[in-house]
Amino acid sequence: MRSAAGPGLWSGLVLVALVAMLAVFAGVLATVDPLRTGGTPLQPPSSRHLLGTDELGRDLWSNIAYGARVSLAVGLLSTLLATVAGVLAGLAAGFYRGWWEEATMRVAEVFQIIPGMLVALLLVAFFGGHLWTLVLVIALSGWPLTARIVRSEILSLREREFVLAARALGGRDAHIMWRHFVPNAFSPVLIGMPLQVGRAILLETGLSFLGVGDLGVASWGQLLQSAQEYMRVAWWLAVFPGTALTVTVLGLYLVAEGLHVQLSPALATRGPEVALTVEGGRSPAPQA
Repeated sequence: MRSAAGPGLWSGLVLVALVAMLAVFAGVLATVDPLRTGGTPLQPPSSRHLLGTDELGRDLWSNIAYGARVSLAVGLLSTLLATVAGVLAGLAAGFYRGWWEEATMRVAEVFQIIPGMLVALLLVAFFGGHLWTLVLVIALSGWPLTARIVRSEILSLREREFVLAARALGGRDAHIMWRHFVPNAFSPVLIGMPLQVGRAILLETGLSFLGVGDLGVASWGQLLQSAQEYMRVAWWLAVFPGTALTVTVLGLYLVAEGLHVQLSPALATRGPEVALTVEGGRSPAPQA
C-alpha cells in the first residue's frame, strides 16, 4: 500500500503549478508586450510596472511571465524527446545486447563525459539559437542518462521467470518489451523526468545568459545577463528573474524527491530484491 504523499511532494507540485499557471496565462496576467521598448528605463517596482522596467524600458513582469512559458516549453519538449530516445535506446541495448549495446553505451558515455553546456554551445554555434534548435540540442544532451537507467532495468528483468515464460509461449520481441519491460522500467524514468526538466531549463537559461539563445523571445537568461551591469542601481533586474528560476527548479526537484519517497516504500514492501533506486538499480516486481 502506498504511503500518503509527503509535504515535499505537495510543496513541489504547488510551486510547479504556480509557474505553469503563470506560463499558460501569461497573455492574461501580463498584457504588455515583453519585447516592447520605449518606457522609462530602470523604473523600480510600482503600480504601473509591478516588477519595474529594464534598461530598455521593457516591463519586467511581462518578461518573467512570457519567460516562464519559454522555459517550461523548452524543458518539457526536450525532456519528452530525450525520454523517448533514451527509453528506445535503453530497451534495444538491454534486450538485444551484443554490438548494439556496446555501441549505444559508448555513444552515451561520450555525451556524459563532455559537459552538457559545452555540447549545447557547440551545437548551437553550428545550427543557430532558434527555440526549436535549443529543444533538440538539450534533448540530445539528455537522453544518455535515461538510456542507461532503462538498460540497467532491462538487464535485471530479461532472465526473470515471467519473461522466459513469455518467450516460451512464442511472444514476439516487441510484445515482450512493451508488455513486460517498459511498465517495470517506468518508475525510475518517471522519477528522473522532473530533474530532466529542471536541467533543461537551466541549460536554456545558461545559453540565453551567454547570448546564444533565441533573441526573439523573452528569456530569464537574457534578463539575468542584462542585469549584470545594473546590479547596484536596479536590484530588481536580477532578484525577480533569479527568484523565478529558483522557484521553478526547486519545485521540480521537490517533485522528483517526493516521487522517489512515494514509490520506494511501495516497492520495498514487495521484498528487498525489488527496491527502487533513482539510478536504475533493482527493478520493481514483474507485471504479469
